[in-house]
Amino acid sequence: MRILIVEDEPLAADRLATMLHQRLPDFDLVGTFDSIEETVEELNKGLIPDLAFFDIQLADGLSFSIFEQVKLPCPVIFTTAFDQYALQAFEVNSIDYLLKPIAGEKLDRALGKFQERLPEKTTGPPSLDILQQALAMIQGKQYKERFVIKSGATIQAIPVEEIHYFWSENKMTWIRLRDGRKHVVEYNLEQLESLLDPKAYFRVNRKYYVGLPSINKATVYSNSRLKLHLPHLETGEEVVVSREKVQAFKAWLRGD
Repeated sequence: MRILIVEDEPLAADRLATMLHQRLPDFDLVGTFDSIEETVEELNKGLIPDLAFFDIQLADGLSFSIFEQVKLPCPVIFTTAFDQYALQAFEVNSIDYLLKPIAGEKLDRALGKFQERLPEKTTGPPSLDILQQALAMIQGKQYKERFVIKSGATIQAIPVEEIHYFWSENKMTWIRLRDGRKHVVEYNLEQLESLLDPKAYFRVNRKYYVGLPSINKATVYSNSRLKLHLPHLETGEEVVVSREKVQAFKAWLRGD
């Protein structure tokens, strides 16, 4: 496996390389670069790794800017000293990361995720919009505290804490309040991903975005999925955590 390491701390780069050698017998270190400029230059020359490890904060800026300058041919696992709360942005969007100092079991988990994705050919790097959302959260973005709803001629501000969950239906986005009422909001689920605190809300599938207090329990469902028991669901409606999100959802419930 051809691996690229982008890290401006020599000791950290050496330690990561050693850990990779211990775990991957076919490991081939194709480069260790310490700056955005050098990384972009070498990738433009045709360097094609199978996997890359990027430190987020480099001496000449954030490694996110590499994605703006060159098309990366492989997935990325980020390494960072940022606190874990800020990194919920990466977990929600299924971007792998390792918190420094890197623990062996965390590296094993990240490599396992990479190997699992290979058969699905999801080998590309994360998209820029996802990185921008993550960066905004890391830099201390304030999450939305209330939503304005309209009911007839009345306009009301609803604190986000009063919302059990969001869901899409008939090309509209709805909220379910703690008192059972439902209202339409003027955002789609994709927009909500950058507006809601990822510590408090999780998008479990294409249709539902759920709040932590609204989950009464979760039960094992068919095809390795989870079925959520939420208050005030419509008759016959089921909320199922999609299979590819089950692992991240469990980590979110634990507060990992």
